[in-house]
Amino acid sequence: MSTDAEETLPNRITIVGKGVPSSYEITVSNSIELVGAKPLEEATIVTEHAAEGTIETGVKRFRFAGEMANVHLVDWNGTPASQSPNTPEVHIDYGVFG
Repeated sequence: MSTDAEETLPNRITIVGKGVPSSYEITVSNSIELVGAKPLEEATIVTEHAAEGTIETGVKRFRFAGEMANVHLVDWNGTPASQSPNTPEVHIDYGVFG
């Protein structure tokens, strides 16, 4: 059984922390929402097309519609993902719901 959110937001982004405080920004071409948590409790800002926040350990998941537009990750000292082994891993899955 699928919910309305699963039908209208069929794609998923998973961010996996690597034990180092890191920041992320995600932008999509349509709508995005945080899954399984409350944005204020997670210190995550979610707008119509974007999400940004921090992660150290654990996993954060977002559902979205449309296409991934941009992902920007930096570790605790501002080193970008391509230059730091400590930035979170990002997994993008299309059509996982519905």
